[in-house]
Amino acid sequence: MGSGIKKLAGQTVIYGLGTIVPRFINYFITPILTYSFTPAEYGINSELFAYISFLNVIFTYGMETTFFNFNAKLENKKEVYDTALISVLSSTIIFTLLLMIFSSTIAGGLATPNANYPKQFILWCIFIIASDAIMVVPFAKLRSERKALKFSLLKISNVVINVCLTLFFIVVCKKAYDNNETNFFSTLYNPEIGIGYYFLANLIANIFTVLFLSKSILSINLSLNVALLKEMLRYTWPLLILGLAGMVNETLDRIILKEFMVDKAEAQIAQGIYGACYKIAILMAIFTQAFRYAVEPFIFGKAKEKDSQKSYALIMKYYIIFCLLIFLGTMMNMDWIKYFIDESYRSGLKIVPILLLSYLFLGVVYNLGMGYKLTGQTKFGAIISIFGAIITIVINVIFIPKFSYVACAWATFSSYAGMMLLSYFLGKKYYPIKYNLKAVTVYSVIAIGLYFVSMTYSNLQSVSLRLVLNNLLVILFVWLVYKLEISNIKKIRANASSQNNQQGQTSAT
Repeated sequence: MGSGIKKLAGQTVIYGLGTIVPRFINYFITPILTYSFTPAEYGINSELFAYISFLNVIFTYGMETTFFNFNAKLENKKEVYDTALISVLSSTIIFTLLLMIFSSTIAGGLATPNANYPKQFILWCIFIIASDAIMVVPFAKLRSERKALKFSLLKISNVVINVCLTLFFIVVCKKAYDNNETNFFSTLYNPEIGIGYYFLANLIANIFTVLFLSKSILSINLSLNVALLKEMLRYTWPLLILGLAGMVNETLDRIILKEFMVDKAEAQIAQGIYGACYKIAILMAIFTQAFRYAVEPFIFGKAKEKDSQKSYALIMKYYIIFCLLIFLGTMMNMDWIKYFIDESYRSGLKIVPILLLSYLFLGVVYNLGMGYKLTGQTKFGAIISIFGAIITIVINVIFIPKFSYVACAWATFSSYAGMMLLSYFLGKKYYPIKYNLKAVTVYSVIAIGLYFVSMTYSNLQSVSLRLVLNNLLVILFVWLVYKLEISNIKKIRANASSQNNQQGQTSAT
């Protein structure tokens, strides 16, 4: 039993690394792009990757989760894999051809007075989406076979290739071209492609990963089990709706921002500024994802234990405390963090605290969602996502024309806050847990209060003095948490030590 739990924990860490490390590595592409290109040019990147994320859901239509479900239920694992992959490959070919036919129209429709969207950018993006879709089921197969190391190595190598190629094209070759050097590197750079090299780097990285997975892809038996496919498609369509609702919350703002602003040239710049500043807040999202990987197996493992609900309440409290620390740490050090993006993007830094708190809310939604997952009420996940999507659409459509990307940030905030409240009340009804709302409220008020205190001296001329004062406030928050939580931490340690001693005595007998 113990060895099984250790093995599961080890695989969870490896899978987490395979998902989180690539996001973290990719995070550092942002300064390269923002220091190399104007906000209008970076807006191309921001918008097209929003479309890529959205279309990825349509291309895969929940087949990853469907594969896991049927693979667990049916004995013929090979037939399940073949059916899922043939389905995705067939639909990917159809969707890809359709998008290729309309690629010129799409490129023309996205263009603005200050940004050109070449047809080749659109084609590269289409091929990125197609290759992403092709890899979904083979990666799911690796997970089902518990090949965690291979899964993670392929995921990480994909991003490493992407980052290395981006550095090569946009730093090495562009610098050689800009300096009028007559060498091999300068000849490789075409200024008309510009930021498009990032799409090309993504595509090449995907091609390499598909090649590494080619043995698994080419091993399929082309004789299709139509009855099984129909059953899988019946299972997967609600997942498509849920996925689309989730993508509306995550990416719709970057897709419709340009559509609802009157001045399209200004909208293109706003798109770039919003996308770059959004990246600063992504740190909170990366932590939330890492937290989910670490905690979900623990929660499911403790579901039948007597003190499980106390554990869930503690997890929620300490998650919020840590997120508040990330919020304070980021905002109190903005004087140097702002150099993560070029000066031409920094007018958008005002949205960072809004987005950081938004991601905190989203993490709370994930934590609250464990309640309905444990009771099998997964339909509530769809209800909550759709509720959030409606809020996102309404606020963006009404307020973007007047408030530009600031409306997008508040739409994200309102959407995740609404989802959090709905999750809480649904959880209270179907899986009631006594969360320490008093402690959570106190810590939230302290953290946000300290942030507003820092705003009172934000006009200080000395940046060094500002940073010292700000970080003293961060230390004050940590000290207050320590003083208020030390007794609880001692109790947790004592209980853990007692349980370990009991397990040791049981093993000895």
